[in-house]
Amino acid sequence: MIKMNLRSQSTILMFLLLFTSIAHATPVVPFTKMADGIIIYPAQQYPGSAHAVRLQVINNSIIRVTASPAKEMPQVQSLVTIYPTTQTSGFTITNTANEVRLATPFITAVASLQTGAVAFFDKAGKQIIAERAAAKQLLPVTFEGQRSYNIIQTFETKPGDAIYGLGQHQDDVYNYMGQQVTMFQNNTEVAIPFLVSPNNYGILWDNYSITKAGDVREYLPLSSLQLFAKTGEEGWLTASYANDKTKSDDVVLTRAETTIDMEFVNDSKLKLPAEFKTENGSVTWQGSIASSFSGNHKMRFTYGGYLKVWLNNKLVLDRWRRAWNPAPALLDVAMQKGQKQSIKIEWIPEGSESYISLKWQEPVPTADANTFSFSSEAGKHMDYYFVYGKNIDEVISGYRTLTGKAPIVPKWAMGFWQSRERYKTQEELLNVVAEFRKRKIPLDNIVLDWFYWKENDWGSQEFDAARFPSPDSMIKVLHNQYNTKLMISVWPKFYEGIPAYNDFNKRGWLYKRNIADRQKDWVGPGYTSTFYDAFNPEARKAFWNLIHSKIYTKGIDAWWMDASEPDLLSNVSPQRRKEQMTPVSAGLVAEYVNAYPLQNAKGIYEGQRSVDNNKRVFLLTRSGFAGSQRYAAAIWSGDIGARWHDMKAQIAAGVNFSMSGLPYWTMDIGGFVVENRYERPTATDTEEWRELNTRWFQFGAFTPLFRVHGQYPFREVFNIAPEDHPAYKSMVYYNRLRYRLLPYIYSLAGASYHNNYTMMRGLVMDFAADKKVHSIGDQYMFGPSLLINPVYEYKERRKQLYLPAGSGWYDLYSGKYFAGGQSINVDAPYETMPVFVKEGSIIPFGPELQYTSEKRADTITLFVYTGRDASFNLYEDEDVNYNYEKGQYSNISFTYNEKTKQLTIGERKGSFNGMLTNRTFRVIWVNKNAAKPLDFEQAAATTVRYNGSAVKVTQSNR
Repeated sequence: MIKMNLRSQSTILMFLLLFTSIAHATPVVPFTKMADGIIIYPAQQYPGSAHAVRLQVINNSIIRVTASPAKEMPQVQSLVTIYPTTQTSGFTITNTANEVRLATPFITAVASLQTGAVAFFDKAGKQIIAERAAAKQLLPVTFEGQRSYNIIQTFETKPGDAIYGLGQHQDDVYNYMGQQVTMFQNNTEVAIPFLVSPNNYGILWDNYSITKAGDVREYLPLSSLQLFAKTGEEGWLTASYANDKTKSDDVVLTRAETTIDMEFVNDSKLKLPAEFKTENGSVTWQGSIASSFSGNHKMRFTYGGYLKVWLNNKLVLDRWRRAWNPAPALLDVAMQKGQKQSIKIEWIPEGSESYISLKWQEPVPTADANTFSFSSEAGKHMDYYFVYGKNIDEVISGYRTLTGKAPIVPKWAMGFWQSRERYKTQEELLNVVAEFRKRKIPLDNIVLDWFYWKENDWGSQEFDAARFPSPDSMIKVLHNQYNTKLMISVWPKFYEGIPAYNDFNKRGWLYKRNIADRQKDWVGPGYTSTFYDAFNPEARKAFWNLIHSKIYTKGIDAWWMDASEPDLLSNVSPQRRKEQMTPVSAGLVAEYVNAYPLQNAKGIYEGQRSVDNNKRVFLLTRSGFAGSQRYAAAIWSGDIGARWHDMKAQIAAGVNFSMSGLPYWTMDIGGFVVENRYERPTATDTEEWRELNTRWFQFGAFTPLFRVHGQYPFREVFNIAPEDHPAYKSMVYYNRLRYRLLPYIYSLAGASYHNNYTMMRGLVMDFAADKKVHSIGDQYMFGPSLLINPVYEYKERRKQLYLPAGSGWYDLYSGKYFAGGQSINVDAPYETMPVFVKEGSIIPFGPELQYTSEKRADTITLFVYTGRDASFNLYEDEDVNYNYEKGQYSNISFTYNEKTKQLTIGERKGSFNGMLTNRTFRVIWVNKNAAKPLDFEQAAATTVRYNGSAVKVTQSNR
């Protein structure tokens, strides 16, 4: 026991009274109320913690969370969000000594007054997700001599949760829970920092810097594993270099290596031995690996050329990618602590610039199994939006509330596009279109790829008169004679010294590092070039004025905005990309690097609408960002490879991209870069090439935009196979079926604008209650009715697929009925891809067309797939202008009541110029016990003459 005398007690008492007096005089305020929410000042502080956390109510389903490294919130204007900042009401604020609750009628955010950590609850009081306590980090860093912050936030979620969206990536991963997604704009990689969950929430992370999402732990170099040489020595793998790839045992050099790290441009030139000849050589790494951890180890390869990997003498990876365009590959490796696994890695590069790297990641710690994080390199503050809904559609609708609606694409864009790299002359392009019309293969758009200018004139936007002597006349012929649109490639790139370069340069609108580096491109002898600064509003206007005066006035219909990452130099490291873009007019390049494609699209969208507001803008761009959809930007998946695996990877890539909130996505059907064996094929190679293109074409017919493109061999149907070949027949069949489906597809486009709908849908969007679909990424819904099952294995003639529970299913072609909730093995003959129709569907099929504007959809055949109540809304407008924004459109509702067996064709709502006031609907019933094939010539059960008034039709046969 400690004894104190009276004097000591009196001193302590006086101190306590003084402290209490001071505390009452200057009270600590834990939070303050605002018109739209609260600001919290966390009591606990640690290095990198937030000094202020703000919660704002955007609407009843969206709460914004920002965190600042200071007491004040930085005033930063978002490039992503455009929602009106009106005063919000209808929420309540309550607090205890430890927390404050911000509640709307649908969601509640609870923030700790000690740490500032926020948790989100539904209206029943169940936790949805929560920030991990003390996991909010704003760590000071310096870029360009200025203060910025590394920003990290970890969330805890429920066991079994899943994560989708986050843009478009080539890892062939559907559910990103437990995975790492790097958001850095690159050819084939598109960064969209928005995710959704089957638990009906989404997070929009408003940051444009290089960001990791999911499992953000660093990938480690190969040397971090325990390595053993081919001969058993510990500490390295045995690397063998052969200069003849056909004789891997003809080794010119063997050496010990602990890393495989040639991921970026010029790495291989610096790190490969001088004795090795990449043009015809091969490298093999052999030995064993071991780990002190048990569990799943993720290996991530980046490769150009041929890559094969064996584990324990079993081939587990076999990939190829053209060397200039490297690709990623993920490999899950189950390892037991201390147990060796033999490994063999064989790499055959192509050319002097080649890529190969291997990194790995430790097993996920048990404590982190149900977490995901965002980690951004730079920002002034943390800023994200929590979005909640009854389903994923409502969550995506919330994303578009924040970032803008997706304008309806012109109807012709939903038809078939023909493209190749590239049509070299005006005559060549017109001859291809003429051949389509001669063969009666439907076509709406022909694409003119890069290099229509003179060799040394990139960025001039001038046609080379020797090859395109009369572009104005060419476009008129396309429009007037062939009823075909022309899309043209426009790069944000300028060759040094041309007039446009000089004009932009004197105004300070160009990135100059590439010029200082004397970096040459790949054209002819190579030319020094750079890109314009799309963050500068005056530069954006000038770029639009350039392409307007040189190209748009000739009658161009749409823009292909290539290399919009910006790809000043391909395959550079993130650090070099930032150096190439420094300085950027918006601020620190580290803070803005990923937003370039958003601003580039903004300039052209706003520019065209300023001069021609009666013609829909349509942009196809190789990269995008959150908000790109409001600028009429569709995204394609870049210069992908032409292998079966590459085709499969596009399914998850396209579905996740669509679930990122941007509805219009496409890909190079057939793949862009092609193995040499297809350029100089044997008979066997030719047949595989034809089958690959056929299967890819079948898949592509059921994506938002239907587009063929690639390097040689030429991609026109008639150049792939002769008329009597099943490849030709199948591709023409699916092309024509696409045009028959236009009333259905265009209605989905209308719903994407008016109702924030998503056309290409992960199964989890419509069948979230069926846990099996949470990890099925090689099937998807196209609209509400069609289950698409691409065939992506060579010579596969039977397809194993899953029919989601909660509905029955009809085979599209035969009308045969199948129960849901089961895996089935179905026929997949060369000519057809399995497609199923959800029980309780109404699908409108239009007439056969050669191009979308050939005639209005009269007559429409309604296939009614009975067994459950069904509905569909037929949307129509003027197809090419913006009058729909003014309310000039129509809707005709179709509803089927299973109990009464009655179809109601509802009263037409709305009108527009050129609308069909009278039309014909043919009704064909498809029943469980009365299958009907997809035959448009078959007799209808009922034919309805419709004048806009409601009509009821009763099913007469069962």
